[in-house]
Amino acid sequence: MEPIVSNRELRLAPHRRLFVRQVRELVELLGFETRNKYQVSDEREQAVAYVAELQKGALGFLLRQFLGHWRTFEIHFFTPDRVPCMKAVHPFRFFFQRLEVSDIGGRKLGAVQQRWALFSKRFDVENAMGQVVLEMSSPLWKPWTFPFSRGGREMASVKKKWSGVFAEIFTDKDNFMIEFGDPRLTEDERKLILASAVFVDLRYFEAKAG
Repeated sequence: MEPIVSNRELRLAPHRRLFVRQVRELVELLGFETRNKYQVSDEREQAVAYVAELQKGALGFLLRQFLGHWRTFEIHFFTPDRVPCMKAVHPFRFFFQRLEVSDIGGRKLGAVQQRWALFSKRFDVENAMGQVVLEMSSPLWKPWTFPFSRGGREMASVKKKWSGVFAEIFTDKDNFMIEFGDPRLTEDERKLILASAVFVDLRYFEAKAG
């Protein structure tokens, strides 16, 4: 039996699987990129968290259209009661994208750092001290699967789920499943994996509407 968790705090340890669903963006039919918004649910389809890109007015809108995922932006995470609990900051970079994650009080949780790879998608998950605690390498022949490993052992995975023909072709409405395969993952590591799922969407699946 899963422990009862307050809706005013974000705790991921009770969950083996999470589903990250992007909020529908009909304006993308016109070729515009809107700020990214997601709902995170458990296997019973109960809300676990909400995620939204920080809105920065007209300038933010223009940067989103022309710079895509290279731009500077912030992603904020909320509990089911809409209480801010975590944020991820993406600094401006043309190469080797990075997402820096902290709780809402400013305590650093770690970062997701893209690494160079010729035939795969690869990044490291770092803890608050900059140490690599998880590695992700998605092979060319599995473009929708993102396994996280430590010492050669798979600890978790993020998998993109089919969103339907209309959504896949015309919008950025992406769905992901997060599976925490190893119970030894810490709470901070689980939060970093959740942030990584958003990073995966922004880095590899965001711009389809054009």
